Amino acid sequence: MHPAARSPTRITASRIEAMSSLPRLTAATLERLPMSVLRPGYDPPRRSGIVHLGLGAFHRAHQAVYTDDALAAGAADWGITGVSLRAAQVRDQLEPQAGRYTVTSSGNAGDEIRLIGAIRQVLVAPENPRAVIEALAAPDTHIVSITLTEKGYHRQRDQTLDLSAAAVVHDLQGGAQTLYGLLAQACALRRKRGLPGVTVLSCDNLAANGQQLERLLGEFLERVDPATAAWVQRECCFPCSMVDRIVPATRPQDLAWLDAQLGVHDAGAVMTEPFRQWVIEERFAGPHPPWQAGGAQWVTRVAPYETAKLRMLNGAHSALAYLGLARGHELVAEAIADPPLAELVNQLMRAEAAPSFEPAPQQDLNAYADQLTARFANRARPHRLSQIAMDGSQKIPQRWLETLRDARSQGRRCPAILQALAAWIAYVRGARFTVEDPAAQELAGLWQQHGVNGIAGALFGAGGRFPQWTASAPELAQLTTDIKGCLAA
Repeated sequence: MHPAARSPTRITASRIEAMSSLPRLTAATLERLPMSVLRPGYDPPRRSGIVHLGLGAFHRAHQAVYTDDALAAGAADWGITGVSLRAAQVRDQLEPQAGRYTVTSSGNAGDEIRLIGAIRQVLVAPENPRAVIEALAAPDTHIVSITLTEKGYHRQRDQTLDLSAAAVVHDLQGGAQTLYGLLAQACALRRKRGLPGVTVLSCDNLAANGQQLERLLGEFLERVDPATAAWVQRECCFPCSMVDRIVPATRPQDLAWLDAQLGVHDAGAVMTEPFRQWVIEERFAGPHPPWQAGGAQWVTRVAPYETAKLRMLNGAHSALAYLGLARGHELVAEAIADPPLAELVNQLMRAEAAPSFEPAPQQDLNAYADQLTARFANRARPHRLSQIAMDGSQKIPQRWLETLRDARSQGRRCPAILQALAAWIAYVRGARFTVEDPAAQELAGLWQQHGVNGIAGALFGAGGRFPQWTASAPELAQLTTDIKGCLAA
């Protein structure tokens, strides 16, 4: 077993740093790293061709690794300027390390530790939004990539821009708290300075993410700057993309284990699985890195890959989260080892999600399901169910409801998804678990108002909270029965 997979110790990440007698990972301490650590095969990038909004662990384990491969292949001007839209934590982790950090890939075959050098600088938008806007508007910037999670797009239930959200209201009045405010001001500067448009590349789990982002930014710009809205429509591109890599939250014991492996302290380390995938629509406003050097796929249609990932991987993940938590599990690997859950997830992926859409000619969905099951069972990289369970109201429409809708049009039922949906409904009651969801208060209020016999209808009946799918009377009855079973467990 990987040392980081052992039972967690009750110490914080800041305490790990305070306890560590090791020097920090810096340019000066690189020579201390053991030879087993893979190092960048290039000189530090001279320019930032990419500005990335949302510099979390996923970006550092995914797009930054592909960019590292592109730099190693000779693409010297494709460094990354990373932007945190909230806190300074990632900046404080990476800035003393000159942007360097390690990615540890752990699987049943062991561990691989790799040093990444693609990030040139880190900015914190709340501290200096002007610096972020100038980076976005810089002549060297050709790509703006984004990983914010679903709620960072500020969408309403009908998928339009939520103009009442406090951060959006702030930016409509000239602020720069959201991606819309930052991009609006940066694009206005690019237009004023006679610079070309940029490619804005969403890497989030949204169906047709590029199309959604283009529409949402357009809605924002039409209200604040119609001339720039027309310029963006004419000069910028919003390709769709599908990203896949499981990146659990880095834990204190992970950092302690890594200290022992490296001989220096890496405060910005991320832990992940060996698998990674990136499928990108080849529709760019200007140049792009040779991400194919790291295995990225350039395609004309991302939709089949995106749908497979959302409905099979993400749909199964959410099912494991809510059903697994209800059965007392903490980790994905524990939940998939539970025979009834494994059977249900297998049914969800193969019999319910896979038949609900038309795959690309080269997609083998049965092989994909086999691969997903093996990834879920990876005990070397613990993935907490509570992490997956966050923000469910933002996730279930594309993970479950679209499958339910399409299956109905095909004359099929989805009992596994209905069981998972019932577990989610029981979860958001908030009686057993702390619910981290932007709609948590609203969902708790619906529970109080309608009770166990009416909550399914309030959420998924005619005129319910989720218009993406309306349950039939038998489905509502089954949901109610399953909810009661979850609450009694």
